[in-house]
Amino acid sequence: MPEPKYNATELMIINAARLLKDGDQVFVGVGIPNLACNLARRTHAPNLQMIYEAGIIGARPKRLPLSIGDPTLVSGALSVCSMFEVFSLYLQRGNIDVGFLGGAQIDQFGNINATVIGDYAHPKVRLPGSGGSMEIAAWANRCYIITPHQLRRFPARVDFHTSAGFLEGGDARAKTGVRGSGPQAVVTNLGILKPDANGELVLAALHPGCSFEQAQANTGWALKQAEELEVTSAPTEEELRILREELDPQRIYI
Repeated sequence: MPEPKYNATELMIINAARLLKDGDQVFVGVGIPNLACNLARRTHAPNLQMIYEAGIIGARPKRLPLSIGDPTLVSGALSVCSMFEVFSLYLQRGNIDVGFLGGAQIDQFGNINATVIGDYAHPKVRLPGSGGSMEIAAWANRCYIITPHQLRRFPARVDFHTSAGFLEGGDARAKTGVRGSGPQAVVTNLGILKPDANGELVLAALHPGCSFEQAQANTGWALKQAEELEVTSAPTEEELRILREELDPQRIYI
């Protein structure tokens, strides 16, 4: 069989980049979200602004940053401030359009666990925890999650609520008083999940060559389909070129 033209990580990065709009103010971490933002800025969203929790506003890194405190983020940035200021004056005031998130578990209502697998007091695995993701999930105007589509990552309920999605569904999130609209898409290697009116994640799109049966087999609840299930466009040669040659030539993430 011929080798595929792109791998699962490239597929997720490219589809995440396509969700971003020109002019978006994006709270971004390193790794896959960083690649998605830079790809969007080099293609359809030249006015996208990247904001890092270390306090860098309008970052334009010349090379792939290895952490949120990498010096390359400061060169050419619009502004540099404290971590307190970036969370209080930008995120909590509603100046962040998009927050990128990930985690070990994402459940039926878009809640994220990045704290423990199993019982909190006696966990099977203790994970890194929230970092800034709890605040981002609460206050960013919209959030996108990027993760491989695996059964262990998509339980019906997370073992621990690190970052709030739609909690138990319905108006549960609104009752907390947080302003952000919650996760608006979960991009995986099989497709894209989006919340319905009740906040439940449903399959909105499949990637070329993937099936609903694959998605269901890797989801821990009875997965629903959108009324009009879409098929995403395959990555273009230009998207792949920018990703491979300009953004991650050493293949650190892809």
